[in-house]
Amino acid sequence: MLNIGSASASTKTKILYQKWLFQLIAVFAVGLTVAFVGCDTDDAEETEETEEALAEETVIDIDGQQIVVLEGRLNADKTLTAAYDYLLRGAVFVEGGATLTIEPGVKIYGEQATNGTLIITQGSKIMAEGTESAPIVMSSDAFEGSRARGQWGGLIINGSAPTNQGVTFGEGDTGAFGGNNPTDSSGVLRYVRVEYAGIEFSPDNELNGIAFQGVGSGTVVSHVQVHMNQDDGVEMFGGTVNLKYVMVTGARDDSFDWTDGWTGKAQFLVVQQYGDDADNGFEVDNSSKDNEAQPRSAATIYNATLVGDPAGPESDNGMLIREGAAGMFANFIVTGFNKVGLDINNEATHAQAGSGKLVVKNSIFFENRKGNFGDEKDDDGFDEAGFAASNGNKEVDPGLAAPFNKSAPNFTPGTGANAVTPANPPNDGFFEQVNFIGGVSPTNNWTTGWTTSEQK
Repeated sequence: MLNIGSASASTKTKILYQKWLFQLIAVFAVGLTVAFVGCDTDDAEETEETEEALAEETVIDIDGQQIVVLEGRLNADKTLTAAYDYLLRGAVFVEGGATLTIEPGVKIYGEQATNGTLIITQGSKIMAEGTESAPIVMSSDAFEGSRARGQWGGLIINGSAPTNQGVTFGEGDTGAFGGNNPTDSSGVLRYVRVEYAGIEFSPDNELNGIAFQGVGSGTVVSHVQVHMNQDDGVEMFGGTVNLKYVMVTGARDDSFDWTDGWTGKAQFLVVQQYGDDADNGFEVDNSSKDNEAQPRSAATIYNATLVGDPAGPESDNGMLIREGAAGMFANFIVTGFNKVGLDINNEATHAQAGSGKLVVKNSIFFENRKGNFGDEKDDDGFDEAGFAASNGNKEVDPGLAAPFNKSAPNFTPGTGANAVTPANPPNDGFFEQVNFIGGVSPTNNWTTGWTTSEQK
């Protein structure tokens, strides 16, 4: 529907009267008062120029469609309304403690020509609260039908929660993150789709669909889809952010990836890979620099469905856990990967499994091509099959409705999934108590209605 780079567009300036009416009245009143008390003329002119700049906004008119251009640094609170579409021109930083509010139904396009990217810096917030009937969509500015992975940058959120690398800087010069505030809030993502992102900023430096960099548990993430990303779908760099009802489809690299000490929680996750180009369903690391770095990556995740693509040449492992990571993984369904379903790699990670700090339990692994359990390189000596069997995992058909259908997928489990008794999640206010395994309930398919399966 939109291609800024090739469209014939005229640019105009639009005064947003409703937004600034009271401020203009206030400026007028202040001006009268200042005139009586003898305010310096230069100061008055500077104030007038500042207010005029704030009151104006650049709008592109493309065949009658109004596209508001966002660029540079937004250091004051701003609301994006569904009355307009929005274009990210270059790297757009929300900074200085500002809050970017995005209303339901808003469409935001990343400009290919300028590597459009949205970056929420430390101390600032994004309040993106869509609805099931009006999700917020962040996509490429290419015409529908010509979209592809890697056409814009994606969404990067930087917080002040702990990482095992201390305060550090994000990929692609996306800002500082990390700190000592585990409950830090970067805002809300609810009913949000991020599509066709992951542009390459520099060689071997591609952006994730959504990067949670040192993001804290005060941030709300619920009903989010990352679709057709060039690099990882969702990646956590440390932090404590919690995820619920999150779906990654068609990611070229890993679907969910974390490192540097992520200790958050997640429930109801779904992965569907497209085998033209894909890596792991989960790639779980502590730190490649120091496998014993603290805080150690130790996520707690209940109810996930990870689906590879046995029809494609790619799609590697369901769960690759390595570099000293720990964690609790329960009520999973992992199927269709071309290598192995579960690979626990290197000695530091084996030690976590041996001590009970890494647990994979009450799950089904079915028809992963090289084996449901094992080391993809056959060289580290760890017995994944024995580890899995001792924790109530089984190799049976869960009867997923249509997991490999790329145009109309259905991840609802069948009666075969009843072969495994679901584990009870912690009763801590975040997790929901369940009577099923996998990321989708047999009676509530939350992945339909607001998500997409379009591949162009």
